[in-house]
This record gives sequence, structure tokens and C-alpha cells, in this order.
Amino acid sequence: MSRVLIIESSARQQDSVSRQLTQQFISQWRAAHPADQITVRDLAVKQVPHLDIDLLGGWMKPAGQRSPVEQAALDRSNELTDELVAADVVVLAAPMYNFAIPSTLKSWFDHVLRAGVTFKYGDTGPQGLLTGKRAYVLTARGGIYAGSPSDHQEPYLRQVLGFVGIHDVTFIHAEGLNMGGDFSEKGLNQAVAKLAQVA
Repeated sequence: MSRVLIIESSARQQDSVSRQLTQQFISQWRAAHPADQITVRDLAVKQVPHLDIDLLGGWMKPAGQRSPVEQAALDRSNELTDELVAADVVVLAAPMYNFAIPSTLKSWFDHVLRAGVTFKYGDTGPQGLLTGKRAYVLTARGGIYAGSPSDHQEPYLRQVLGFVGIHDVTFIHAEGLNMGGDFSEKGLNQAVAKLAQVA
């Protein structure tokens, strides 16, 4: 049995293409792997706060010196990190907002990229500690950006996932969704077709 962790980050609940792709992924995965455990964390429903002084205090202070607020921030980070560490497969549903990822997803990364837990520094530099996992990134984009200098999503996500040791990453882009005409239909159909091959 594998554990699958799905991170939803679209601000929209209705008419969200990234959520549509997520639902297709879940349906296909359950059909192919009925014994697997799937956990969905929706960052729009239960937002993760931005990195702040309380979380830094929770990470850096000894237990006896933490304030209740710092301890609560640490507990939240531990919960998110434990989910990621336990997962065999990670799915990030990431619409493109202003050429990048939603700030909610960035906040999630800020909670789980933790020295000594998901990565460490050695003599040759940083080393990811979450090796052996697979990741799928489902994006929804109003324009067409893949492979262009305006695509700040894919390079960033490859870097941060690789930083913690996750190098087996598959991107599925639904592009041209706001361009009208045949672009939006073609972009969605291509994403759906690629997603059908995943499970």
C-alpha cells in the first residue's frame, strides 16, 4: 500500500481546472490502486500562514523556551511535514497566479522545507532527505507558458522538490485556458489525455 498526498491550492472551489484535474487523478488512481491511502490537504479551505517570527521561534528555540504561540506554529509545521514525509506519491495542484504558484502553496513549502528533517547540509552542500518519492504537478494556466522565460512555476517547483530529494517529477499543464477559441479546449484535452496515462 502506498500513501498519496494531494495538495490543492486553487483559490476557487467551483470552476477550477486544477481541481478538475485532481478529481480525475484521484478517480484513476483509486481504480488502479484501490488499497492506497489518499490524503487531500486543501490550502484554500485551511490556509497555512506565511512564515513568521513565531514559526522561526518554534523551530529554533528549545522546548522550554517556546511561547504557546511558537509551540502552536511548530505543531502546525510538524503536522504538514509529517504528511509529506509519510507520502510515497505527492500531487501538487497548482494554478498559475501572476506567472508563479499561489501564495498558499508557497506558505506550505515554507513549513515543510526544514533543515534536518526534509533536507540537510553536508560537505558538498544541501542534500534532500525525501528520496524515493514521486511527484505529479497539475497546473492550470490562462496562457501558454511551458518552456518559455515566463514560466516561473515549473523551474521553481522542480528546484524546491529536488531540494528535498524528490527528482521524479511529472508536470501536466493545462494551458491557454483564457485564450478563447480552440486554445482552451485543446489545452484542457491535452492535459486530460496526459493525466490518463499516469495511473
